[in-house]
Amino acid sequence: MRIGIDLGGTKIEVIALDDEGQAILRKRVATPRDDYPGTVETIAALVERVEQETGQRGSVGVGIPGTLSPYTGKVKNANSVWLNGQRLDKDLQTRLQRSVRMANDANCMAVSEATDGAGIGMSTVFAVIIGTGCGSGIALNGKVHSGGNGVAGEWGHNPLPWMDEDERRIMQKVPCYCGKSGCTETFISGTGFMQDYARLSGQQRSGAEIVHLAAEGDKWAERALSNYERRLAKALAQVINVLDPDVVVLAGGMSNVDRLYDSLPSLITPWVFGNECQTPIRQAVHGDSSGVRGAAWLWPQEEAR
Repeated sequence: MRIGIDLGGTKIEVIALDDEGQAILRKRVATPRDDYPGTVETIAALVERVEQETGQRGSVGVGIPGTLSPYTGKVKNANSVWLNGQRLDKDLQTRLQRSVRMANDANCMAVSEATDGAGIGMSTVFAVIIGTGCGSGIALNGKVHSGGNGVAGEWGHNPLPWMDEDERRIMQKVPCYCGKSGCTETFISGTGFMQDYARLSGQQRSGAEIVHLAAEGDKWAERALSNYERRLAKALAQVINVLDPDVVVLAGGMSNVDRLYDSLPSLITPWVFGNECQTPIRQAVHGDSSGVRGAAWLWPQEEAR
């Protein structure tokens, strides 16, 4: 049995998978915000509860909203800031008395989709989470690729490529929370999409409302959605020029916009070097469950027993 943990800012989710990848049990509890010892204890208690209810002992994988520094072994870049600077994997291993594997939550999503999702059978999977923020992960042959600095896949904190004049104006007015300006995240997150509509229309709407208005012919909603598609296409073309993945998998709230899967292929191609691109763009099969499933899959079958 594999046990996966998805450590989020507001909730911690656990899943237990059998050898075929079927869910045996799932639970969610609130995250003890700003309480590092409480977070460790909550994760450990969830693992113990799963094992008690299933009568099985499992391997443990954890997805976190940050990464482990390959130099210090401590968590860095986590927006759940009470995790930063902590040796979370070591503390969990001590508490649970077993090995624990840990990876960025977007990398876990990439592993999940590479294992039994939209990227099954693909050697290089680039998985994107486009929600409140935007992140991405890379799976190579079904395993996390985190890179020598632990930041592989931090696509959202590179500049949006090939900016037009409007995008340069936005860049100057909307700095990214990371301290830089022009980051892809400020344009292609769900938050960026809503902010663009508000700039154009003077009204605040949710992402789902804007998409609905566009379908009804609202000119500002259609313009915001067209802007979003063009910007996402440019950002993905940049990844294809560098990594050339076998598939791009989309997850998060904006991945539910159906028209993206029709519009993106033709919008990406002109920005790809050589003007040729047939990289499939697919929605994540496991949706919001991809992260917690991928955490469980950090242990391949032959090692989980």
